[in-house]
Amino acid sequence: MRRHGVVLKLFVVTSVLILFIFSLVMLAEGLFFDRFYRMSRIDTLESAMSKFTEQYKEIETDEHELSKLLGSFMNRNDTSTAVLNKSFVRANINPYYVKIQSNDRLVTAPIPTDGTTINTIPRGIAVGDKLVVDGIFMDEKDTVLHPITFWSDDTAPLEDGLVRLSGTVTEYMLPEQRSFNPLYQDALVDDALREWTAMAESHLSRLREGSTVQSEWKDPWSGVEYAVLVRSLDGGAEDGHYMFVMASLQPVGEAVDILKKYVIYLAPVILALILALSLVYSRIVSRPLVTLSRSAARLAKLDFTEQPEIRSKDEFGELSRSMIALSQNLDSALKELQLANEQLQEDVREKQRSEQLRKELVANISHELKTPLGIVKGFAEGLQDGVADDKKERYLALIVNETDRMNALIMDMLELSKFEVKAVYLHKVSFPLTDLIREVADSFTQQLESKRLRMRIQQNREQELFVEADRRRIEQVVLNLLSNAVRHAEEDSIITVDILRLENGTIKTVVENAGPPIAENDLNRLWDQFYRAERSRDRKSGGTGLGLAIVKHILELHGSEYHVTNTEKGVAFSFTLQENKGEIL
Repeated sequence: MRRHGVVLKLFVVTSVLILFIFSLVMLAEGLFFDRFYRMSRIDTLESAMSKFTEQYKEIETDEHELSKLLGSFMNRNDTSTAVLNKSFVRANINPYYVKIQSNDRLVTAPIPTDGTTINTIPRGIAVGDKLVVDGIFMDEKDTVLHPITFWSDDTAPLEDGLVRLSGTVTEYMLPEQRSFNPLYQDALVDDALREWTAMAESHLSRLREGSTVQSEWKDPWSGVEYAVLVRSLDGGAEDGHYMFVMASLQPVGEAVDILKKYVIYLAPVILALILALSLVYSRIVSRPLVTLSRSAARLAKLDFTEQPEIRSKDEFGELSRSMIALSQNLDSALKELQLANEQLQEDVREKQRSEQLRKELVANISHELKTPLGIVKGFAEGLQDGVADDKKERYLALIVNETDRMNALIMDMLELSKFEVKAVYLHKVSFPLTDLIREVADSFTQQLESKRLRMRIQQNREQELFVEADRRRIEQVVLNLLSNAVRHAEEDSIITVDILRLENGTIKTVVENAGPPIAENDLNRLWDQFYRAERSRDRKSGGTGLGLAIVKHILELHGSEYHVTNTEKGVAFSFTLQENKGEIL
C-alpha cells in the first residue's frame, strides 16, 4: 500500500470506525443491556396482561375456561400468575389439569402446585394417548380425581386407599419446562404475595385507576430476583379482582455475565477479523478507484487507447462506462479536429490557389479580350480612314471573327458561372451515345483535313449502347473533348474514341490523341478554368481555358467518373455515363 494511497486511508478509517463502533456496542451492552432487557420484559408482560384482562371479562364465570386461560398465560409468558380477590387473597384456581375419558365419564385430574414435583407430572402426552392415574376422587359423582401417580399402563401395583383410573386423554394443560422449575416458582407466589400485600394500600389508588403496579421481589433462599406486576381485572372496581404476575429476572443476569466473559475471549479474534476484513474491503473498494485514476491519467496524456471497463452495476461501473464514452468521444473529437485542421489547411491552400487562379483569370480575360479588341479597333480605324478600300470585305470578316471569339469567351464564362452557383438542371433522356459522338465528330471534318488527321470511333459490341443523360450537355462534353484532341494532336495521326460497356452498368468513353504528354503536375489542374498546360498564348492552337472546367461540372452533375492520363501515344480523356437501354428519344 502506498503511503498516501486511498487503500491505506480506507483501511485506517474503516478499522478505526469498526473498532469504535464495536467498543461502543460492548460498553452499551455492559451498561444498558440488563436494564434494556428488564424494560423489554416488563413491557411484553404488560401487553400480555392487557390481553388477558380482555379475555378474562368474557369467561369470568366459567371456572374451567378461566383455569385454561391462566395456564396458557403462564406457559406462554414464563410467569407464575395468580388471580386475587378484592382483599388481595389468592383465588383457588388451578391452572394445570388433565382430562381423561374413561368409559362413559369424563374425569378431570387437577394438578396442584403445592407438593407436586416436575418428575411426577406426565411428560410427552398428547390428546388421544392412553393414561393411567392413581388418586382419590374429590366429589360424589367421581368426576374430579386428585392425582397421586401417573402411569403409562396399568401393570404397576396399586397402593392401598387409592383408585386407579384408565382412559384416553381428551384435554390437558401442564406446566412447561423452562430455564427454571415452574412448580418451584409457582410455590413462591404466596411468599411474594404476602410481602406485596403488606404495602398494597400504597398502590391501591393506582390499581383503581387501571394502571399496572411494578415492583421487585427477591427469593431469600436462592437470591433470584423477580419482577412483580399487579393489575386490576375489572377496571379498578372496589369489589373487583386483580392479576398478580411474577417473572424471574435471573436469565438476563446470567446472560450478561456469560456475554462479558465471551467477549473477553472473542475480542482478539474479532480484532484480527476487523483488520483483515478492513484490508480486504479497502482493496475491493479502492480497486475500481485505482483503475479509474489510471484511466484518467491516460486521458490527461491524450491516450485514448482501449480503457479497462469496470463491469459492475454500481456508481463505479457507471463512472467507468462514462469515462470510456468520454474517451471515445474525445478520440473522435480530436480526430475530427485533426481532419478539420487538415481540411482547413487544404482550404487555405485552395484559397491561395484560387487567388492565384483569380489573378490568372484576370490576366487571361484581359489577354483574351485585349487582343481581339485591338484587332477590331485597328481594322475599324482603317475602315474609318478609308484605307485599303479593296480589303474592306476582308477587314469586316476579321472584325466579325474576333467579335465571335469574344462572344464565345463571354458565353463560356456565363455558362461556367451557372455551374458554379448550382443553377444548371439536367434533363435526362435515353439516347444512343455512339450516334451522338459520330454527329459531333462530323463537325470537325474541316479541322481534321487541315491537319491531315483521322478519327476512329469504335465500341466493343455491335449492339447500340444507350445512356441516361442530358443529351445537350453530353454533346457539349464530347464537343469540348474532341476539340481539345484535334487542337493538340500531331499531324498525320489518328484520334480514337473507344466506347466500352463496364460490368457495373456504366458506359465508358475514352478520347485519345497522339501528341506530347502532359506534365504530371498539370494533370489534375487541367480541369481548372483558364488553365492551359502549354502556357503559350498562341491564339491559333490554344483555347480559352474554360472548356474543360465546364466539362468537369457537367460530368459531376451526372455522377460520372472522369480522368485524364498520359498514354504511350499521347493523352487520353475518359468519362462514364449510366447505361439505359431503350428507344431513342
